[in-house]
Amino acid sequence: MEKRIPSYYDIEKAASRISGYIHRTPVMTSLQLNNIFKASLYFKCENLQKVGAFKFRGATNAVLSLSEKELTGGIITHSSGNHAAAVSLAAGMRGAKAYIVMPSNSPDVKKDAVAGYGADITFCEPTLQAREDAANKIIENTGATFVHAYDNYNVICGQGTAGLELVNDHPDLDIVLGPVGGGGLMSGTALAVKGFSENILVYGAEPLGADDAYRSIKSGKYIAHHKPDTIADGLLTTLSRRTFSILSDKLDDIFRVKEENIISSMRLIWERMKIIVEPSSAVTLAAILENPDMFSNRKVGIILSGGNVDLSRLPF
Repeated sequence: MEKRIPSYYDIEKAASRISGYIHRTPVMTSLQLNNIFKASLYFKCENLQKVGAFKFRGATNAVLSLSEKELTGGIITHSSGNHAAAVSLAAGMRGAKAYIVMPSNSPDVKKDAVAGYGADITFCEPTLQAREDAANKIIENTGATFVHAYDNYNVICGQGTAGLELVNDHPDLDIVLGPVGGGGLMSGTALAVKGFSENILVYGAEPLGADDAYRSIKSGKYIAHHKPDTIADGLLTTLSRRTFSILSDKLDDIFRVKEENIISSMRLIWERMKIIVEPSSAVTLAAILENPDMFSNRKVGIILSGGNVDLSRLPF
């Protein structure tokens, strides 16, 4: 498996490649939230991206980078939701079949979205081993090309375009803050932001109940396995060795946040900004809530990663 580390220029090329396919999402502000947190907050609204999440950027860049031969057997991935939907839509744009392996406990809203994009879905037990076994069996039967949700060079390049757009729109930011799950978004964001300006601090945010990235980065050792327990279902995955390497080099700090603060931050965004975000997005604002002195009187760019929420099971 390729383990190349993208450069800033690779992310710029990805931005050019996918520009006709993705939304250039808005950056929104809220005077009320600025007053509450005593900071100038700039929210990059990937909840308004196609498929409702930043994942469409990476999936689109990866799928557009495949050869016709690689598309012949279709495209396959395993994902709990947002990446699954992104690959399904991106595959359809190139006329390729999408095979998706999803854990049986994925949110219904994400299952329905993937089905709506016409993918062939296989459900499995909610373990990484079950996902990989199911995907490998399909690859064996179809010859489909696998596109990993985050441990993929072209996916990381695509995810980095969100951060690139943010700093191009607001070059005077002091800090850029994003959520960390498998690390694809945060890796791409860190590479883009640090490539744009070494003076901008880059911070990650992670649930306390799924803190493998925090523990890996703080210890300097890659921690591959953990048992995540968090409402932020988009952040249940562990880092890959590649994303660990990037984040260890590029992140200025990483924060862990409590579940109750994820929920209260999610509600705050809904109520004050009138936009829908999923719990994974709210982890970033929760980091500011728990560490106010780190962000006070600073200009902070915040990646809102997605807005796919089961409206029948809201946490508040």
